[in-house]
Amino acid sequence: MTASSPPPAPTPPTLRLLLPDAEATDRLGAALAATLAPGDAVLLSGDLGAGKSALARAAIRALLDEDGRGDEDIPSPSFTLVQVYDPPRGETWHADLHRLGGEDGVIELGLEDAFEDAICFVEWPDRLGACTPARRLELSLDWAPGGAEGRLLEVRAHGGGWDAALAAMAAAGPLA
Repeated sequence: MTASSPPPAPTPPTLRLLLPDAEATDRLGAALAATLAPGDAVLLSGDLGAGKSALARAAIRALLDEDGRGDEDIPSPSFTLVQVYDPPRGETWHADLHRLGGEDGVIELGLEDAFEDAICFVEWPDRLGACTPARRLELSLDWAPGGAEGRLLEVRAHGGGWDAALAAMAAAGPLA
């Protein structure tokens, strides 16, 4: 009988930021958006109400504002599962996988193809399973520690090409 190896340790955060209010979340979303290109996947984790949708909306708003459409309605994809936008930089997907049971639904939505040629924001990425892109930026939101106002954001970069995004986010928000 062979002993099973322990699960790998979680990747330590590349960046930790404190987002004290909605304005800080908007600034961070805009800073992140300025660095994104088709093929970039931003995976957002956190409890209900942690700010995943707010952060994705801020980034999408900044992308749409590149051609003056920043006031366009950006609804939550909680019920539609996916919202698709067409900013100048390329097709942008915002997916909420909370209601999906697993990766079969992800395949049905067409997310695998979108990961290759669209900017993708995915809430509840644990539903992706084997469809999780190897190159991704993981943003994990939680309540600020010690009962403080705001949210704690932990960022983990997987794969290369995230230096500009990490630098922009670090410049936009106070380090935690």
